[in-house]
Amino acid sequence: MNRAQPSASPVTRRTALFSFASAAAVATPAAWAQNRFKEPVHRVAKAKVEAKPNGNQHPLDPAIKLAQDALVDFRRRVMDYQAVVVKRERIDGTLGDYQYMFVKIRNERFKGGKLVQPFSVYAYFLKPEDVKGREVLYIKGANNGKMLAHEGKNSILYRFGSVWIKPDGPIAMKGQRYPIYDIGIENLIVKLIEKGVRDRKRGECQVEFRKGAVVNGRRCTMLQVKHPVPRPYFDFHIAQIYIDDQRNVPIRYAAYLWPRKPGGKPQVLEEYTYLKLELNKGLTDIDFDPKNPKYNF
Repeated sequence: MNRAQPSASPVTRRTALFSFASAAAVATPAAWAQNRFKEPVHRVAKAKVEAKPNGNQHPLDPAIKLAQDALVDFRRRVMDYQAVVVKRERIDGTLGDYQYMFVKIRNERFKGGKLVQPFSVYAYFLKPEDVKGREVLYIKGANNGKMLAHEGKNSILYRFGSVWIKPDGPIAMKGQRYPIYDIGIENLIVKLIEKGVRDRKRGECQVEFRKGAVVNGRRCTMLQVKHPVPRPYFDFHIAQIYIDDQRNVPIRYAAYLWPRKPGGKPQVLEEYTYLKLELNKGLTDIDFDPKNPKYNF
């Protein structure tokens, strides 16, 4: 691997390890790493099924409207946030392990047609051990479109230090379904709307709203979209979106493929859950600066 950099000033790894701060310093990745996170707990069995759409509209119409309203509300209210993202993805037919990332995300925002805040992401991988310590930093429109990353000590790539790479290049995409610029709640809502509008052109769609679902203690409304019959134009058999009732934001998305055998269990395609979500933290440029002393770039 060659060290690629977007500027003449090289970015080097500090030789010192993270200074593991106290749990009170919640802004530091190390403090989050002290938590023992478990797989996301979600419950829908006791959730109440809401009335289905009437016969004059497509089953997806209420879901699309819900997502569109949520997007408008999110863009109005939320400038930034931090959370622990728990993800699991099937890549090339193989379902990977759960990965835990502490993330800081600043949403792209315009004022008077002028960009006042670029989309920015900082991520620190908490577990499993093979990715623990990995850090990623990306700012849309900066650094020649590249992201800065380094692996943790358990990786053979650790010795290469921090490198600038293309977010959708083969190195960055290894073991990932999506590039870093697709991460985040706002991007999730946008993609759900896109999928809904596309699938609305087809039939064979069942939609349910379930009140009283729970994700890690947060009461949610669970929206489920099901395509009973496999078709080449459908991405999934079942998709479930859990919307936090209090915050009006999706905190979990899971999609499943059709069972391998009739009557079998659906196969997990991908799932993403936002734990310890904190909205509007007031993140600033230093939170997305490789020179931040709390980081290890």
